[in-house]
Amino acid sequence: MTNATASRATDWLATHRSILDTARETIRTRAFWSAYPEVPSGKVYGETAAADGKAAFEARLGKRFELGQPGETGATVAPERSPYGSALNVAYPLSDLDELVKASHEAILPWTEAGFDMRTGVALEMLARLNKNSFEIANAVMHTTGQPFMMSFQAGGPHAQDRALEAVAYAYDEMARIPQRALWEKPQGKAGSLRIEKTFAIVPRGIDLTIGCSTFPNWNSYPGMFASLVTGNTVIVKPHPQAVLPLAITVEIMRATLREAGFDPDIVMLAVDTAEKPIAKELATLPGIALIDYTGSSAFGTWLEKNTHAQVYTEKAGVNSVVIDSTADFKGMTRNLAMSLSLYSGQMCTTPQNIFVPKAGIETDEGHKSFDEVVAGIVGAVDGLLGPVERAVEILGAIAVDATLARVDAENEKPGVVRKSAAIAHPAFPDARIRTPLIATMEVQDDDNPFMHEMFGPITYVVATDSTAVSLGLLGILAATQGAITAIVHSTDPAVIARAETTAAAGNVSLAINLTGSLLVNQSAAFSDFHVTGGNPAGNASLTDSAFVANRFRVIETRRPAAT
Repeated sequence: MTNATASRATDWLATHRSILDTARETIRTRAFWSAYPEVPSGKVYGETAAADGKAAFEARLGKRFELGQPGETGATVAPERSPYGSALNVAYPLSDLDELVKASHEAILPWTEAGFDMRTGVALEMLARLNKNSFEIANAVMHTTGQPFMMSFQAGGPHAQDRALEAVAYAYDEMARIPQRALWEKPQGKAGSLRIEKTFAIVPRGIDLTIGCSTFPNWNSYPGMFASLVTGNTVIVKPHPQAVLPLAITVEIMRATLREAGFDPDIVMLAVDTAEKPIAKELATLPGIALIDYTGSSAFGTWLEKNTHAQVYTEKAGVNSVVIDSTADFKGMTRNLAMSLSLYSGQMCTTPQNIFVPKAGIETDEGHKSFDEVVAGIVGAVDGLLGPVERAVEILGAIAVDATLARVDAENEKPGVVRKSAAIAHPAFPDARIRTPLIATMEVQDDDNPFMHEMFGPITYVVATDSTAVSLGLLGILAATQGAITAIVHSTDPAVIARAETTAAAGNVSLAINLTGSLLVNQSAAFSDFHVTGGNPAGNASLTDSAFVANRFRVIETRRPAAT
């Protein structure tokens, strides 16, 4: 490490110190704060930022994406097709995996020796540069995941950056609490004192493999990537084949920042594959992979947990539930549920799948509502929300993968469907794959209940139960056995709410109560909300808490007699 390297990284830490300090304070207070503006305004990002970002995205289409990484074989893959209708034809070089791991391992020592202050300065500068490129990243997110533009900008840009900063703050705090040296002195009576000089060195676990998902590649990947980097690990990013570009741009910016600071850019690298020839299993089991951050299906997440020697952090699938017992705002409740079910076509890990309603109906501010009337209220609210096509497409976005389309089409033909999923023509993208929410009703059977399994996409089951107690029981069973990230209860009865809180705590699932306004259960705010608890099958880690960062490094102690 040169003096110039130390100077650049130290300068960056000083430049961004106030942001770091505010982040560290906010994770303690859990108050509202955002370091990176979520509104895609020219007044914030510059009057030409939107046009420049779109042009930068379009300039990448049909071209080779150059990162200059070691081990490139000469072959390329171009696996992405926009859910809005066109192939991106971005060609990503393939690399020999052993060479990537070797280069990553060789980059660790200087990065470790730099110390966590300098690593933090580099990470904060990376986030500042990512934020400046939020419009380009937003276009990449939109045309790989199918998110509507506003969500693509926020979730792929500022919100993902906030979550990364949150991880940096937690990591910094965990390392800062460990002194570099200490004088340990134990009185020994007439013999005087035993004096020991102790030093403590923070060392990384090794290489972090980040495995991205197809729906929220940046939002889900950034926390682990940045937590690992700040704690001294190197990172290899393996995106989902459908959503490579957002993470490729991210890696490009991170490598450029490292290079400018005088560090080896191979501290961060990209490994690309296709659905036909996946590499995640091979890469995850290579010697040197010490950490794995994974978002995706339960089956592969469980495989990683059981078949690798790495410390694995997972966010997997779950079945999220709503229990409706009663409400003081029927219209507000149905409007809120309609948005939760429709947003990004149900392709969010926080979207409710099951709505449990007593067969006998519920009490509301509009009087008693039968089960059928509750269902009609929800269907009507969805219809009203999605009435104008121009508004509908900006809420629904597009379907990311073929399997989700096939699942919706199959459910459309089954009994009990009260609102069929339908295709909508996008005014700007005629080949966009857009589907409205499907809503089906059913009763609880002795076995083989479809609602007991995840049905990813715009599919909702309204389930008639014998009582609210049964509904809460089902919520708890699903959280414990299938996993859940969110749960909602609507009730005017304090006893029901208290039981719901107990049920949610037992199932290790976060609970929302009586949401009738603009706040959606889908939403998770950085610095305040803990996303996933890590306590049920939906995932073994939480974004973001101390446990998410503290096990990414080790403390090595050296002891020697102190001079008297």
